[in-house]
Amino acid sequence: MNKAELIDLVAERADISKKDATAAVDAVLDSVKSAVAKGDKVSLSGFGIFEKSDRAARTGRNPQTGAPVTIAATSVPKFRAGAEFKKIVSGK
Repeated sequence: MNKAELIDLVAERADISKKDATAAVDAVLDSVKSAVAKGDKVSLSGFGIFEKSDRAARTGRNPQTGAPVTIAATSVPKFRAGAEFKKIVSGK
């Protein structure tokens, strides 16, 4: 499912226009991205937790030459599925 299909589904299930569904989906996604970027944890009960994870600087290898390469420290988003979400996906 892509974003357009999600918007169509939200519009249908909430019985709202596609324009309103687009605004709602965009608002939710933007809010989650902004909160996680600031370092906040976003917990959606039954769905999962979105959070920011910091990766330390490390040394890697260039696959072509085998030479060591320094990989800079960075922050990445992390998602942990909630119990209810896991249960639905597993078919229980």
